[in-house]
This record gives sequence, structure tokens and C-alpha cells, in this order.
Amino acid sequence: MTRHALAGSLAALALLATACEQGGNEVDVDVSGTATAAPTGTVQDGKITFEVDGVPDVVATIASGLAVPWGIDFLPDGRAVVTERDSARVLVVTAPEVAGGKPTKEEGEVVTAGEIAEADPGGEAGLLGVAVSPTFESDSLLYFYVCTATDNRVVRAQLTSKGLGATEAVLTGIPTGSNHDGGRLAFGPDGYLYVSTGETGDRKLAQSKKSLAGKILRITTDGSPAPDNPFGTAVWSWGHRNVEGLAFDTDGSLWASEFGDKRADELNRILPGENYGWPVVEGTGGPKRFTQPQLTWRTDEASPSGLTYAGGYLWMAALRGERLYRIKVAAGQVSDPAAYFEGTAAGEYGRLRTVARAPDGRLWLTTSNKDGRGTPGADDDRILLIEP
Repeated sequence: MTRHALAGSLAALALLATACEQGGNEVDVDVSGTATAAPTGTVQDGKITFEVDGVPDVVATIASGLAVPWGIDFLPDGRAVVTERDSARVLVVTAPEVAGGKPTKEEGEVVTAGEIAEADPGGEAGLLGVAVSPTFESDSLLYFYVCTATDNRVVRAQLTSKGLGATEAVLTGIPTGSNHDGGRLAFGPDGYLYVSTGETGDRKLAQSKKSLAGKILRITTDGSPAPDNPFGTAVWSWGHRNVEGLAFDTDGSLWASEFGDKRADELNRILPGENYGWPVVEGTGGPKRFTQPQLTWRTDEASPSGLTYAGGYLWMAALRGERLYRIKVAAGQVSDPAAYFEGTAAGEYGRLRTVARAPDGRLWLTTSNKDGRGTPGADDDRILLIEP
């Protein structure tokens, strides 16, 4: 892993970017559905960089030796901001050059921009999600989901050539715990910030509209409830156990991956004001007042965390399941999940935490073998570069 001075590395932020050696072990799961997705290409400067064929290939290790990389989002110039859960470090990471889809053994560059001092790591808590401001070029702001000693909160800080600035609280008072902290951040196509929270093990909080726990929140950049929220509060949807993945597709639909307890993990299409049932129901079934998941898995097959959309598919990283799922999505429906990177044939990457689509169309995929529930290898934790 190569580290360079931050000032030189960030100098290019003023300029906006103009624009298979190891395949997965595929396992198809039979589900009903009508969604379709067609392979696409990624074009830069008028040339196809690579074809998105829906079969992911690992073409590089971007970084290694990390401390539970949790959040990933991308700067306008294509570099990524990465959070480490257990160290509370904020990293700026550059991928290695990959020409023509040919794998490389070269790693990228990793720069430590700073730390989030108020983070209080322990269990599943710590420094979790990150989102780059949609107006980063004018405000230089990054948003973080932080578990502190007293609450979970959203904070923001400027990233400049001098590093990460002081944090400013945006939304405070989200219940915290050693488990089920949620933590994913994503700016929607409407410009508002979507925040996933867990119920911290206190199940009843998920069914309380007055609590920020066990919810998906929708807020403005200053932390106020976004206009037209269904209850006039920050709450967008409720009845969640622990959502760690949020992704918007090209139709603007919001999807969320959610940890189940013992029966079923879920992939949900999120609609405003809807109640997703926890803890009254887990998986499918239950009273009609609860919104049904679009797909479910056994908890040993998934335990899903990160979620992203690329090339006509949703991609979902699985912790306990130790695999990457590719899921067809179209017109608000999902179908035909296929699993990759499980077993010895795929290289045994272990627990997979976060998957994010880079501006060039490739996927960044993190391992999570140092999170206390995995078996770390010599190079863990890693960020892998995937051509989808």
C-alpha cells in the first residue's frame, strides 16, 4: 500500500473528471419475478473502457491491511473516501491503473486525511458510513455516520489540501448500541441525505415513530426533516431491524438490504411512510399493514451489508454468506439473484462488507475479516477492484 502527502494528492480536486483473471463462482437462486437487465458498457472519452457483462472479475487489490473499511463514496475526480470502523480514520484512496481489463498486482495509493475523534468503536459501532456532498466542488463537505459514547449521529467536515477539518454535528440523538447501529448514508437524486439506522437491539424502537432507531431517515444537508416527509419528521420508513445498505437505481427507486434475526434477511424497495414489520414479522408474511420484502435469504446465505447499483443490476455484499450477489432490477422489481466469490474456487475473500460503484463503472468491494467475526488473512482487510 502506497501513501503520499495529502496536499499533493488533493490538488487535482479542482478539476472534475470528464467523465479477467479471477471470476466468481456463480450460484443461481430460483425466485419468481419479471425484472430484466441487459449488459452495458462503460464509456470514457468516447471509448468503451470495459463491457459490463454481469459476471464480476477481480482485477486488482486497491488497498490491503485496513481496519474494517466500512463506508465508501467517490470524489469528483474519481478517488474514493473510505472510512475505517475501528480506527475512525478517514482515507482518500486511488485505485491502480487497470488497462483493458487485464489484472494487475499493483495496489493503489492510500492517504490518511484525518480521524473522527468523537467515534467510540466497539462491537458493530464506530465510524461507519460516508457520503460526499453533491456540491463538493463548491463546499468541500463530507458527511459521516458516527457512533459516539452517547448517541449515533451524522456529522460533516470539509476535506481540503490540508486534510480533514473539524466536524460539525448535522443530526444527533440517534440511539446507539454495540450492535444494530445501521450506518449507511446516501444522497438521493432529490439532493436529500438518506440515513439508515438500526434498532440497537431494543426491538420496540423499530415500531415507534417517535424514535430515530430502526428507520430510514431523509434529511436536508443541515439535518432538518426533508420536505414532504410522511410524518413531518426525519423518518422516511420504519419497522427496520438493521439496514446497512442503501442504493438508488436509474428509475430513482430506493433499495435497502437488511439483516434478519434467525429466519430471513431482506431486500426491500423503500417507499415513504411504509412499515417493514420488524419485530412483528421477519421476512415475508404477517399482517397486511406491513410492506413485504422483494427478496429474502436465509441468514447463513447473506447477512447483507453494502448495496449498490451498476450495469442494470443491484450488487449486494454478504458478511456471513461470504459472497457478492448480483440481482436483476427493473421497473421497481427484482429477480434472479446470483452469488459470486464463495468457496475456494473464487479465492476465499471471506466476509464482504461494502460494495460501491466507482465513477468509471467498476465496483469497489471491501472485506470485513477483522470485524471480530471473521478469520483475517495476512493482507486483510482489503478493498478489491471488480469489473462487473
